[in-house]
Amino acid sequence: MTSTSTATQRVRSHAGPAWLVLSLACACQFMVILDASIVNVALPSIHRDLGFTPTGLPWVVNGYLLTFAGFMLLGGRAADLFGHRRMLAAGLLLFSASSLVGGLATAPEILVAARLAQGMGAAMLAPATLAVINTSFTEERARARAFGAWSASGGVGGMAGAVAGGAITTGLSWRWVFLINVPIGAVLIVVAMMSLAGTRTGRRESLDLTGAVTGTAGLAALIYGVMQSADHGWTSVLVVGPAGAGLLLLVAFIVVEARFATRPMMPLRLFRIRRVAVGNGMLLLFGGIAVAMWYFTSLFLQNVLGYSALRAGLGQTPAAVTFVVVARSAAVLLPRTGVRPLVLAGCGCFLAGFGWLAQAHADSGYVISVLGPTLLVAVGIGLTFPTLMAVATADVPGSDAGIIGGLANTASQIGGSVGLAVLATAAGARAAVESGRSSPAAALAASYDLVFLMAAGLGLAIAVVSLLLPRHRRG
Repeated sequence: MTSTSTATQRVRSHAGPAWLVLSLACACQFMVILDASIVNVALPSIHRDLGFTPTGLPWVVNGYLLTFAGFMLLGGRAADLFGHRRMLAAGLLLFSASSLVGGLATAPEILVAARLAQGMGAAMLAPATLAVINTSFTEERARARAFGAWSASGGVGGMAGAVAGGAITTGLSWRWVFLINVPIGAVLIVVAMMSLAGTRTGRRESLDLTGAVTGTAGLAALIYGVMQSADHGWTSVLVVGPAGAGLLLLVAFIVVEARFATRPMMPLRLFRIRRVAVGNGMLLLFGGIAVAMWYFTSLFLQNVLGYSALRAGLGQTPAAVTFVVVARSAAVLLPRTGVRPLVLAGCGCFLAGFGWLAQAHADSGYVISVLGPTLLVAVGIGLTFPTLMAVATADVPGSDAGIIGGLANTASQIGGSVGLAVLATAAGARAAVESGRSSPAAALAASYDLVFLMAAGLGLAIAVVSLLLPRHRRG
C-alpha cells in the first residue's frame, strides 16, 4: 500500500515534522467527530432557552450530519484541486466561525443554520486530514500507524461527546459546547499553516461543477430522506420523495462522471482498484456496526437499565479506551499480517460480542451483560476500522488523495445513516410486538436484542466481503 509515494516525491506534502502533521490531522478528526455527538446532552437546555419546537430540535443534530455527509465528496476533490493546507485551513475557519455563531445564537433558525455551516466545514476537514496522512506517510508501517492514531482520535471524539457535553452544559452553559471550538480552531489553523506545505498535490484543473452539483445534491437528498424514516416510516412521501430524488441524482452523477466530465470530480477509474472498491464496500457495512455499538448500547443503558445520559457515556468509556488501544496495536500489525486476518479477527469479535449483548434483558447487570460484550465489540472495531480506512484509501495517486478520503468518509457516514434508520425501524417494530405481553423495559430490551443480532449479521457480511481482497503483499 505504498503507491502514493511516486506521486508525492514531486511535491513535499508537509513542511513541519511528521509528528506535528499527524497531531494536526488527529486533532481535526477528533473535533469533527466530537461535534456530531457533544450536543446530544445539551438538547434539553437548548430547547428550553431558544424555544425550539419538538420537530425542529432534532435538526440541531441532523443539520450537522446532513451537510457533513452530503458535502464530503466535494470537499475531498476541492482538497486535491486547491491544496490540502488551503482546504484544511478554510474548513477550520468555517467550522470555528459557525461554532461562534451557534454559541451566540438567539433563535432556533440561527442555531440550525450555524450547524449546517459547521457540517460543511467538517466536510472540508475530514477528507483533507485523510489526504494529509496519505501523502505525508508513504512508508507502509508509518502509514498504518498514522491511520491507527487517526482512527483512535475519531473514536475518542465520538465517545467523549456525551461526557464532555454533560460536563460543559452542567458546569458552564450549552453555549460553550460550541464556543469551545473557537480557540481550538484558531490554534489548529496556525499549526496547519506551519506544518503543511502550501503546494497543490494535483494538476491545475477546474472543478467539475455538474458532477459537484449532482453528487452533492444526490447525497444530501438521499441522507435527508433516510433521516425522515424514523418519524414518518419508509413508505411516507417525506421519505420516498427525497430518497428517490437523491438516487436519481446519484445515477445522473455517475453518468456525468463516466461520459461527459472531462476532469470528473469522482474519477470512476478509482473503483477499478480492488482495494478501493472492496474497502469502501466494507465501510458501508461497518457504519451499521458503529451505530449498533455506540448508539443502541447507550439507549440500552438509559432506557432499560435507567442510566442518565452522562452515566451512560461513562459506562461506555471502558469500551472507548479499549478501542483506542487496539486501534494502535492493529496499526502495528497491519503491515505484517495484511488486511484480511485483522478484518476476520475483528468480525469474529463482532459475532461473539453482539451475540452476547443480544442476551441482555431488563434485569441484567452492567458488568456481565454490557461491559463484557462491549469490550469484545470494541476490540473488533479497533481491529477493523483503521484497517478498512487504510485499505479503502490505498493504491491511489497523490493527486486523488483528497477525493479518496472523501469517498471513504462518505461510505462510512452513509452506512451509519442507513444503518441507524434500518436498525431503528426494526427495533420499533419489535418493541411494538413485545409491548402487549411484557413491561415497557422488557419490550425495549427485546428490541435492542434484535438490533444486536442484526449487527452480528453485518459483521458476518463484512467477513464475507473481505474474501474479495487481494492476497497480502509481503516486503
